[in-house]
Amino acid sequence: MKIFANHAHVFRKDQREDGTVDVLLETMEQTGIDRAVCFAPFYEWGLDYNPNLWLKQQLSGHPELTGFGVVDIHGVDLTQQVAQIKELGFRGIKLHPNFQKFAIDGPEAFEVYQAAQEYGLFLTFHTGVHWYRLKDAHPLLLDEVAWHFPQLKFSMEHVGGACFFNDALAVILNNRDENSGQCNIYAGLTSVFDNDRNRAWYLNQEKMMTLLHMIGDELCLFGLDFPYNQAPLIRQALQAIQDLPISEESRQNILGANLARVLDLPL
Repeated sequence: MKIFANHAHVFRKDQREDGTVDVLLETMEQTGIDRAVCFAPFYEWGLDYNPNLWLKQQLSGHPELTGFGVVDIHGVDLTQQVAQIKELGFRGIKLHPNFQKFAIDGPEAFEVYQAAQEYGLFLTFHTGVHWYRLKDAHPLLLDEVAWHFPQLKFSMEHVGGACFFNDALAVILNNRDENSGQCNIYAGLTSVFDNDRNRAWYLNQEKMMTLLHMIGDELCLFGLDFPYNQAPLIRQALQAIQDLPISEESRQNILGANLARVLDLPL
């Protein structure tokens, strides 16, 4: 079974030695990951360089890695920033309302969504508790995003976590066609399998089966959360998916087929 995983943060060595592209590639080899989506570092780290240009250079010669850019949400020329991400050949954008401290339904964010919809870029949102004001980052606000930008495709990483699982599920269901099952919102199964280190986002097997029963396996995307999760936690997550009482076809959808399809890439 081929594994194409979402949600790998990568950094310069002087920022985080265990988070470089080289370490990611080693981790993928250790855990049987064939392909992965890599996120550029957020501008909020206080960078003195353009993280999207840096990521483009880092991914050169690594077809197994797919790049997602980031935006300086409090900067200028947001539409042009999104245009550059598209021009670099990236397939999407990573957004973290809590860490980047912006309102999901704010005017700056809406400018990014509009441009991403026009350029056909996939958005990956962090959802769940992350020590920022909940009124700006509540997962229910993503229903407004789906309403205003009906062609925009995005994932809700951590599926709202332990605290907002039902809210995230409601957003997906509210935007899922009852007849065809089609939906532009995906459940990001990232850091949801560990009830110790990632307890704020933990989803037990009962919740996982509820999710699959309600939205189906074709809207679920497996993610790594590298380097915050290293090889042992990634293996634990893969084993949790292996332990689910589902078909091999469903498992393959979760572990890569869905991500390849939504990004229009081979598995």
